Amino acid sequence: MLPHLKKSLRFTERRSLSVRTNLNEHNLFDEIPQRDYKSNNSAIKTFTANKQHTESVTTFKSMQSSCQVPDSFALAAAIKSSSAFSNPSLGKSLHGFAEKMGFTINAIVAKSLMHMYARFNMLDDSCRVFDDMGQRDSVSWNVLITGFARAHMYNEAMGLFYMMHTFNDEGVQPTDISVAVLLPICAKLRFLKHGQSLHCHCIKRGLEGETLIGNALASMYAKCGRVMDDARVSFELIGDKDVVSWNSLIAGCSENGLFDEAFELFYEMVLNGFIPNYATIVNVLPICGFVDNGWLYGREIHSFVLRFGLEVDVSVCNALLSHYSKVGDTKEVESIFKNMCIRDTVTWNTVIAGYASNGWLSKAMDLFHDMNSSGIRPDSVTLVSIIPICAQLLDIKEGQRIHDYILQHSMLSQETSLWNALISFYGKCGELDAALDIFKEMQKKDLISWNAMLNAFLDNDQWMKLLTLFNQMINNGIKPDSITLTSVLPACASMEMRKVREVHGYAFRAGLSTQQTVGNAVLDAYAKCGSIENASKTFENLVERNIVTNNTMISGYMKNGYQEDAEKIFNHMLDRDQTTWNLMLQVYAQSESNNNSAFSLFRELQEKGMKPNTVSIMSILGVCTQLASIRLVRQIHAYTIRASLDDLHVKGNLLDTYSKCGSIKDASKFFQTCHEKDLIIFTAMVGGFAMHGMAKEAINIFSEMLQFGIKPDHVILTTLLSACSHGGLVDEGLKHFKSIKDIHDIEPTMEHYACAVDLLSRRGRLKEAHDFIMDMPYEANANIWSTLLGSCKTHGEVNIGRIAAEKLLDVEDANVGNFVVMSNMYAADRNWDGVEKVRMMMKNKDLKKPAGCSWIEVEKMRHVFVAGDLAHPQRALIYETLTSLTQQIKVQPSQRHFLL
Repeated sequence: MLPHLKKSLRFTERRSLSVRTNLNEHNLFDEIPQRDYKSNNSAIKTFTANKQHTESVTTFKSMQSSCQVPDSFALAAAIKSSSAFSNPSLGKSLHGFAEKMGFTINAIVAKSLMHMYARFNMLDDSCRVFDDMGQRDSVSWNVLITGFARAHMYNEAMGLFYMMHTFNDEGVQPTDISVAVLLPICAKLRFLKHGQSLHCHCIKRGLEGETLIGNALASMYAKCGRVMDDARVSFELIGDKDVVSWNSLIAGCSENGLFDEAFELFYEMVLNGFIPNYATIVNVLPICGFVDNGWLYGREIHSFVLRFGLEVDVSVCNALLSHYSKVGDTKEVESIFKNMCIRDTVTWNTVIAGYASNGWLSKAMDLFHDMNSSGIRPDSVTLVSIIPICAQLLDIKEGQRIHDYILQHSMLSQETSLWNALISFYGKCGELDAALDIFKEMQKKDLISWNAMLNAFLDNDQWMKLLTLFNQMINNGIKPDSITLTSVLPACASMEMRKVREVHGYAFRAGLSTQQTVGNAVLDAYAKCGSIENASKTFENLVERNIVTNNTMISGYMKNGYQEDAEKIFNHMLDRDQTTWNLMLQVYAQSESNNNSAFSLFRELQEKGMKPNTVSIMSILGVCTQLASIRLVRQIHAYTIRASLDDLHVKGNLLDTYSKCGSIKDASKFFQTCHEKDLIIFTAMVGGFAMHGMAKEAINIFSEMLQFGIKPDHVILTTLLSACSHGGLVDEGLKHFKSIKDIHDIEPTMEHYACAVDLLSRRGRLKEAHDFIMDMPYEANANIWSTLLGSCKTHGEVNIGRIAAEKLLDVEDANVGNFVVMSNMYAADRNWDGVEKVRMMMKNKDLKKPAGCSWIEVEKMRHVFVAGDLAHPQRALIYETLTSLTQQIKVQPSQRHFLL
C-alpha cells in the first residue's frame, strides 16, 4: 500500500473514532462500524462523486483486505479517483486488478481506464484498452479523442473523429461532445476549412442550435477572423444562449482588434439580463487599454466586479492589476494587490511587470524579493521581467544571483528567453565576457539570441566584434530581421561609409529596406557619416514615413548645418511630437541669425498644447546665452518653476546661462536656493565665478562640494584651475593642480596642463611655463602653445614667444589668430621684418583676420555691430554721437565740465 494511502487510512480510522462521539453530525456510512459489501460499493461511488478521492481509494483497499470484490461501478469510480493523484502506478495496479478479475471487457471499467491513462498522457495504454473493448460506444471514442486533444496531438484527434464518422462502428456516430472537442482544435490551428466541414456535419445532424455546439462554432469562427459574419450568425442561431455564448463572441472581437464591438457586446449582454462571469471580465478588461477613455471603462468594470463579488477570483484580480498597470494607476494596483487573499504566480508577475513598465524599478525589485519570501517560486515570466530591471539598475550582484538560480533549476535552464535576457543584462552592465560565454554555451540559439549579443556589443561600442558576429550570423544561415539591422547600422556609421552602404545593400536584397525601422536606421547612419546626399535619397525613396523618419532627417540636417532643408521638412509635417519641436529648436539655436525664430517656435510649441521639456529648455537657454539677455533667462527660469521642471541638468544650465549673461548675482542666488546639489550644479557655479574673475568664491564653492562628499571630475577641476588663472592665484592654482593626481586620484588631462601653463603665463612666469611644458608626459597641443604665445606678446618676451610660435605653426598652421598674435608681438618689439614675414605667410595661406563683432540689447531690441559694416538703420545718429563723444574726450579736463 502506498505511503500516502496508509496515512490517509490512519486519518480515516482516527476520524471514525471521533465520529462515534457525535453520530448526528456525520453521514450514514460512518455510522456503520464495519461496512458490508453493498455499503462499501456505495461508499466508493459516493466518495468519487464528491471528489473525495483519497477516501474512495482507501475504501477500495479496505475491500481488498476484507476479500470483497467491488462491482464494476465501484471499480470504475475507484479508477476515476486514482487519476486525481499524480501517480500512474496506482492506476496501473487498479488496471491489473481489473484484468485479473475479468472486468476489462466491461465498458464502464474500460472507459474509466481510458480516461485515467489519457489524464496521465499515457495514450498508448489508453488505445490498448480501447482496442480490447468488446463493444465501443460514442463515449469511448470521445474519451480517446479528448485524450489526444489534451495532449496537443491534434492530427491524431482529427483522424480518430474521421474514423468514428467513416467506419460507423456498430452504428456509433459523432456526438455534440465529439464536435465540441474538435472545434477548439480548428480554432487554435486556424483550420477554417476543417471547422466549416464540422459545421456542415452539425447542420446535417441538427446540432448547430445546441448551446455547446453553437458556442464552439462561434468561438472557432471568431478565432479564425470571421467575427462579424459567421461567428455572429452562429451566435444568433443558438437557441438557449448562456454566458459562454457571449464570452465566445466578446473574446473573438477582442482578439481581432474589434474593441468597440467587444464593448457593445458586453453592454448588450448585461442589458439582456446575463451576469458576466470571471471569463467575461478577463476578456473585456484588457481592451480598456486600447480605447479612448479606457481608464473610465476600467473603473466601470471594476465597480461591476465589486458589485457582484467577482473580486474573489484570482484571474479577475490579475486582470484588474494588468489594466491599472497599463493605464499607470500604481496606487490602485497596490490597493488591489494588498487586499487579495489568494495570490498566484501570475499576480506577482503582473505587479512586477506593471512597476517596471511605469518606471518603478526599485519597487519592482522589492516586490520580487517579497515574492521569494512568500514561498512562491519565480517562473520564467517573472525572471524575464526582473532581469532587465537589474540591467537598468546596473545591479550586477542581483543579476548574478538570478543567473545562479536559473542554473540550479533544470526547467528554467531550458528556457531560451532567460538566456537571451541574461545576455542583454550582462551587455548593459559592461560584462561582455560573461554575455559572450552564455551565448557560446547556448544549445538552442534563436534569432533573439543573436540580436541580444549584437546589442551587447553595440552598448559597449565594440564595433568590429559586432560586425564580425553579424557576418558569422549570416554564414550560419541565420536570416537577420529588422532588429538585427537596426543594431548593425549604428556600428557601421561609427566606422565608415562603405560599411553603411554594404548593410543598406543587404537590407535591400533581403526585402527589409522598405520597413520603417530599417529605413529610419539607414537614414540615421548616412546622416551620422555626414553623407546628407545619401540620407536625402533614402528619405525620398521611403514609401512609408512616420514621425521618426521625419525627425531623423531633421536631425541629420541639423548636425550637418542644413537649416533650410530641416525647416522644409518641419513645415510639411502634419504630425509632430515633442522630439520634432526640440530638434527644430536646436536647429535655430545653432544659428545666431535665427534667435527670433527660436523664441517664436518656443511660443508656438506651447500654443499647440505641448509642454516644453528639459531638452526644450536647454535649447532655448542656449539662445539666451547668444543674446546675453538676462530678461529672457529670468522668463525661462520662471517657466521651469511653474512647470515643476525639477531637473538638475536644467538647473545647471540656468546657472551657467545667468553667469554667461553677466549676472553672477542671479546665478549665486539661484545656487543658494537649490536644495539638492550635485556635481553638475557645483560645476556650473564654480564656472560662473571663474568666468567673472571671482577666484576665491570659486575655490570656496569647490571646498563646499568636497564637504558634501561629492567626488570631483576632470571638468570641475579644469574650471577651478581656470578660476585660479583668471584671479591671479598662482600658488593656489598649482596646489590644486598637484591635488588632481595626489588627492583625487585622477590622471591630469591636456586641459589641466593647459590651465597650469595659463596660470604661470598670465603672471609673467614664462620661463617656468616653458619648462613646465617641456616636462609634460605628452606632447603639448596647439592650445598650450597658443596660451604661451599670447602671454609672451603681453609681457614682451620675444625669445620664448618665437619658440612658442614655431611650435604652434608645426601643430596648427591654419588658425589666423596665431598669426595675428605673432604679428602683434613682433610689432611691439619693433621687429618690422618679422611683421612682414608673418603677413606674407598669411597671404600665402589665404588667411584673413575675421571682423570684430559686438552687440547690445536696448529696450528689448538687439543691436549688432560688425567692423566695417554700415547696415544699421540708425548709423547716421550713431556715428554723429560717436563723433561728439570723441570730441568730448579730446577736450581738456578743465573744460569738460561745461560740455557735460
